[in-house]
Amino acid sequence: MNEQSLIAADNSAATAPWWKGAAIYQIYPRSFVDSNGDGIGDLPGITAKLDYVAALGVDAIWVSPFFTSPMADFGYDVADYRGVDPIFGTLEDFDALVKRAHDLGLKVTIDQVYAHTSDQHAWFAESRSNRTNDKANWYVWADAKPDGSPPSNWQSVFGGPAWTWDARRGQYYLHNFLSSQPQLNVHEPAVQDALLDVARFWLDRGVDGFRLDALNFAMHDLALRDNPPAPDNGKPRTRPFDFQVKKYNQSHPGIPRFVERIRKLCDEYGAVFTVAEVGGDDADREMKLYTAGETHLNSAYGFDFLYAEKLTPELAEAALGAWPDKPGTGWPSWAFENHDAPRALSRWTDEAHRDAFARMKAVLFASLRGNVIVYQGEELGLTQVEIPFELLQDPEAIANWPLTLSRDGVRTPLPWTAQDEHGGFTTGKPWLPLGGENIARAVDRQEADPGSLLHLTRGLLVLRKVSPALRIGSCEVLHAKGDVLVMRREAAGQVVTVVVNMGTQSARWPAEAPREGRVLVAVNNAEAGALPPLGAIVIQED
Repeated sequence: MNEQSLIAADNSAATAPWWKGAAIYQIYPRSFVDSNGDGIGDLPGITAKLDYVAALGVDAIWVSPFFTSPMADFGYDVADYRGVDPIFGTLEDFDALVKRAHDLGLKVTIDQVYAHTSDQHAWFAESRSNRTNDKANWYVWADAKPDGSPPSNWQSVFGGPAWTWDARRGQYYLHNFLSSQPQLNVHEPAVQDALLDVARFWLDRGVDGFRLDALNFAMHDLALRDNPPAPDNGKPRTRPFDFQVKKYNQSHPGIPRFVERIRKLCDEYGAVFTVAEVGGDDADREMKLYTAGETHLNSAYGFDFLYAEKLTPELAEAALGAWPDKPGTGWPSWAFENHDAPRALSRWTDEAHRDAFARMKAVLFASLRGNVIVYQGEELGLTQVEIPFELLQDPEAIANWPLTLSRDGVRTPLPWTAQDEHGGFTTGKPWLPLGGENIARAVDRQEADPGSLLHLTRGLLVLRKVSPALRIGSCEVLHAKGDVLVMRREAAGQVVTVVVNMGTQSARWPAEAPREGRVLVAVNNAEAGALPPLGAIVIQED
């Protein structure tokens, strides 16, 4: 872009909050960098590599859970909300991470897990001790039915009933995930107060935002009504959870009121970014509820692309269309990959087209209206690693083998050096194998190649940052037919058209796309007027 465009972009960016249109880099601590040779990534390792992250051109990092935990669900089972698990380091290490990130101009966001804790949490130990203690109602307890069966038919995400009998209280407790993740009773005002105190603890340490995990599970139906059966939609059902409409064990109408309390607290600290993770069959409605107006969360984390088996123009059009640019509608956050979903390049293309597809995908991702969340290694084009059963770590994968969510295969360590058997991730034995194909895509090898996906990603994220149209502009889908998508982005007097061919055959140039203008970026030999296989081009209209 020319100097005049850069000045206009800077002026436009100055009027928007830092998070709007931001690129956020997700770090999975176990798999980023191991600083002490125990085979598990840690906070000092993250701090040591923040220069690399800043050089990508992202605005912020999202650090997945590092809290004290027995690691039954790898940190999403929190035993101490205010503690750092020793495998990751100390609170002082976290403070050093925040300071270094801020010195580099990076914001820091972290997970908050408010729907459940670990069964090792002190709150649960007290709650289960009897029915009269101060925290007796902090979790979801219920008597057995007359025949001794669970209070309702609710099923857990990871398989089996969502209720476990506890002999100490002589009652069942609810867990929507593992039995070692008891459900908090967020209906209870004291529980809400305690969770908000946790948020304040991290805000006081300099955190700039939160991703709120499994937020639509935070409250349950107090009458404990049975969920109705789900109609057969033709999709495979691999878990009892799939046989129900989750009407009563999640999506309670009281959740938005708790969300308002979270937002009010965060507003006390200025421009804090809050994003909700909301999955499930009713996710679109709930995301709108949790982000409506100026009293709820800033954004919601869309699942549209994460589990899609194919990338299509229709998918992109539907996802973007669900978040129109109109007053009162929230701001979306997008991810093509994360720690729970298989790598996109393994889902969406074959090996023969992988490199070209990765370039096309990167252009599309950087052009979406909303925030974009880059999962570590996505900038390298990492693929899903096949983990043999004997090396599996994920409890979901072990329980549902071989029809698993494949979370281990996307959580493999990041390769830093191609010449090292463990990719420079650790001097010890990595907690999961890296995979030879991914080691060949290591950072050092791509740093040395100007044509690498890493260099392209950097250029795209910088372009997004300085382009008002791409960062915060309106979005109109002009064409979504066959394999071709055309989007028009506009802001601050800048008009940008994005043309993407998602197919492996050449496509006709759509009539809706301009044939003239300044080409900001083009990949796979695309040019104005010509769309070769997997071609993508961004054109600024004069």
